[in-house]
Amino acid sequence: MSGAPVAVAHEPPAMRERLERAFLAACRLDVESFKPGNVSLASPGHGMRAEDFLDSARAAAQPLCAVGAGVGARILAAVRATRAAVGCNTNLGIVLLAAPLLAAAERRRRGEPLRAALSRVLAALDREDAALAYRAIVLANPAGLGRRARHDVRQTPQIGLRQAMAEAAREDLVARQYVSDYASVWDLGLPTWHAARARGARPDAALVEVYLAFLAAYPDSHVRRKHGARRAAALRRAAGALRARLAQADERSARAALETFDRRLKRGGINPGTSADLAVATALAAYLENVPAARARGAQPR
Repeated sequence: MSGAPVAVAHEPPAMRERLERAFLAACRLDVESFKPGNVSLASPGHGMRAEDFLDSARAAAQPLCAVGAGVGARILAAVRATRAAVGCNTNLGIVLLAAPLLAAAERRRRGEPLRAALSRVLAALDREDAALAYRAIVLANPAGLGRRARHDVRQTPQIGLRQAMAEAAREDLVARQYVSDYASVWDLGLPTWHAARARGARPDAALVEVYLAFLAAYPDSHVRRKHGARRAAALRRAAGALRARLAQADERSARAALETFDRRLKRGGINPGTSADLAVATALAAYLENVPAARARGAQPR
């Protein structure tokens, strides 16, 4: 079962350390980047500080990067560690997106693209993964968590985790990544990231571009759950207008526009958390693409 630890033939610490470095770097970049509406080192908000997110990342890193562990096991252990560290849900979306990416980087075959390895990981998710992920979601208790007539997270799952995510994929962008092999990350996030970096943008500025690209492309799932579809659609339009303005602005004017938008969102209690989670997943994928495949002395972990 993919939820249980898998015995591996290669020596794990070096791989685990590479995965942890990539994950912590992506999470550090998340709070270094001035993403309007989100908590950052420059701008706390929503009753949280950047340190809460850094503490959460440090707590979640080891269970998420446990070599040989299944995706569901990583998710549950990371959520438990986060709750023990900060006492609240700061990173459920990040954990849900990071676990398959980290498993894919660990299990990648030599010469295999990370995206192909991710497809194999997602295709192998089973009912145990679903049961463990359900427990994690209930424990995290994210804002707007409702009840479903079918496959509610408070029930024992009768389907695998990928099929369970398909039930929510229409209205939840994190769930949609499980069904689409992370199409939003590969088709929008990474091209935006690489284009910004090729122009000489710093990593934090590149991540802001990625975040705004997601915010302008999709109604943010977290905002939709908390504030409704109309508010999420209005935010999407505002983000598109901001992107157009930033494309013509110098650095000083761009920063002023970002700060104005940040104050506006936080005054309204708007936190586009799903767009931020997808931006972190994009940075993590970019970093993991540079992690070499494991040199196994036997069969690769599946």
